[in-house]
Amino acid sequence: MKIDNCSMIRRVVIAAVFVASTAGFGTAWADGASPAGLWRNIDDETKQPKALVRITESGGVFSGRIEKILTDKPDARCDQCTDERKDQPVQGMTIINGIRKSDSTEGQFDGGSILDPNNGKVYRCRLRLADGGRKLEVRGYIGAPLIGRTQTWIREQ
Repeated sequence: MKIDNCSMIRRVVIAAVFVASTAGFGTAWADGASPAGLWRNIDDETKQPKALVRITESGGVFSGRIEKILTDKPDARCDQCTDERKDQPVQGMTIINGIRKSDSTEGQFDGGSILDPNNGKVYRCRLRLADGGRKLEVRGYIGAPLIGRTQTWIREQ
């Protein structure tokens, strides 16, 4: 069986296009990973589920609100808050604002803030997807990310 040069070049080009498109698909999938969804947050001290937080995206900006409190205090209010959330119910409260996809680190989202309803303080925030998008590392910090605390949230859906 004789294969001419034209046929061989055509096969090489087709193979190269296939490989390039497959590699591009993998990158597009990784870039498409998102923190949007329902997350179970875990209490730092008791290690028990504390709340369900729904993260949504609008125009490239992520925000998160407490959808359901999982402790024995579902009617908790943010009595330590100093802004418009003062004395408002924690359930239904937006606690994450202004998060955007990082330009420099894949799977990371930053640039916004997070409220700790237990002490009413607002911190800078960074989110990082882990474990194939099944976990979310939520870091609240003051100034630089080195000075802060990280919680790992578990994806519910």
